[in-house]
Amino acid sequence: MDEESTVPFLEDTTSSQLPEEVNVKKRSFEYLENFPSPLILLLTSTASISGFMFGYDTGYVSAALVSIGKDLGGSLLTLRDKEVITSATSLGALLGALTGGLLADLWGRKRVILLSNLLFIVGGGTQVFSQVVDSMIWGRFIMGIGVGVGSLVAPLFISELAPPQFRGRLVVINCLAITGGQLVAYLMGALLRNWRILIAIGCIPALIQTLFFIYLPDTPRFYLMKGYHDKAFQVLRRINPGISDTAIEDKILQINQQNKQSTLGLSPWRSIWVNYIRIHRKASNLRALIIACSLQAIQQLTGLNALMYFASTIFQMVGFKNSNLVSMVIAGTNFIFTVIALFVIDRVGRRRILLWTLPIMSLSLFLCSVCFHYISVAFDPDGQPIIAPGTENVWGHFLILAFISVVASYALGIGNIPWQQSELFSQDVRGTGISISTATNWTSCLIVSSSFLTAMKLVTPSGTFLIFSIIGVLSVVLIAFIYPELSGLELEETQEILQDGFNVKKSVQLSLQRQRTQ
Repeated sequence: MDEESTVPFLEDTTSSQLPEEVNVKKRSFEYLENFPSPLILLLTSTASISGFMFGYDTGYVSAALVSIGKDLGGSLLTLRDKEVITSATSLGALLGALTGGLLADLWGRKRVILLSNLLFIVGGGTQVFSQVVDSMIWGRFIMGIGVGVGSLVAPLFISELAPPQFRGRLVVINCLAITGGQLVAYLMGALLRNWRILIAIGCIPALIQTLFFIYLPDTPRFYLMKGYHDKAFQVLRRINPGISDTAIEDKILQINQQNKQSTLGLSPWRSIWVNYIRIHRKASNLRALIIACSLQAIQQLTGLNALMYFASTIFQMVGFKNSNLVSMVIAGTNFIFTVIALFVIDRVGRRRILLWTLPIMSLSLFLCSVCFHYISVAFDPDGQPIIAPGTENVWGHFLILAFISVVASYALGIGNIPWQQSELFSQDVRGTGISISTATNWTSCLIVSSSFLTAMKLVTPSGTFLIFSIIGVLSVVLIAFIYPELSGLELEETQEILQDGFNVKKSVQLSLQRQRTQ
């Protein structure tokens, strides 16, 4: 298409409110299409396979823990064995998260996703051939490193490609893949009696993603960060059909303005140190880090992922004979409401969704606590739950309804919005920032998953879910004060919002203006 028929950049109607030190006027593409380009959809779908593997890992371990029996070492798994097997992935994911963002800045988003696939396959294979608990734990740990890297880099990859008006929805596709992976894992767990086959199936998506990514490009922002102008131009041209060369060059200029503090030319370790210092010394980056880490911690400390890890065990405790089938209902709810989030996140806004859904989630967790108060769950000296006849009573069914409410509100809000974290950080420290925040997620997950069943035994199930509910209430207060509205804004505009405070009110006004023009 020639330049006369293309659509220009939108004029920034809020430039008077933004810092004068920014030399390049912030502008966004106004697209001829009301839909992302085919290449963006292909790249997003392929990157989201990482999310599917993340979700499948969460789901299959829930089913495997109740079907392993005496296959590992000739004795039943204790509660502690189950916690260590589960939390080994969280520990590996923490290591992967700490290094993944840094490696993504050094090697590229594409290469690091390929590395995560290799780790996932090696870890999965180790588990499949495990004969004792220790080798199972090591396999879970290796797979966890791959999960941690993939959970960080896949949303980063998508957010750097996505136009601002589609960014929220495209990142939610990755979250949708996570919940889809959980659902498939629970379905396989209900159908298959062999836990080794269940784990082996999880390696297939890693192979598929590897084959696709070998032939796909990296993100324009990474290419520009490394000085590859021509490659960046080619990718921007392919993902933005109908946009003039001049408009693309303007976009490159805008991205390069953010890259002016790049660590290009420094040694890898020096680059890591410089970025770490920058993210803590620059006020806007530090505020972004506080927000991102807070959201990631809330996602885990409210207990939903622990519930998903141990769903089959929990329902087995309260007397449901087909606990895998009940868990599949919970996973199905997660998937359905993530689909709903896909359509509302950019229209309603991230902040507003959280302020609506977290109170509902907190109330639902409190109802879980009440239900458990009336359900008798006991443990024998070895930590095995005692399943008494008649335990599957009316309170057990109320518990399922409460769990469904928890999962629905989680999927709409805190389940996917923290993974929008890439939009918080400036380009030069984005990899470092999301590494730290994703590491916060996995640290919180490690704490909860390694102590969840023990807490159920010592604090009682009712007390455990009451703690989750209280954390949810405190989270609403925190989000109300520190989380600005970023829907519809360019990645480069977020830093301007955070330069002199969290600027919640200003961000809401600017987001509304952007949405009216898109």
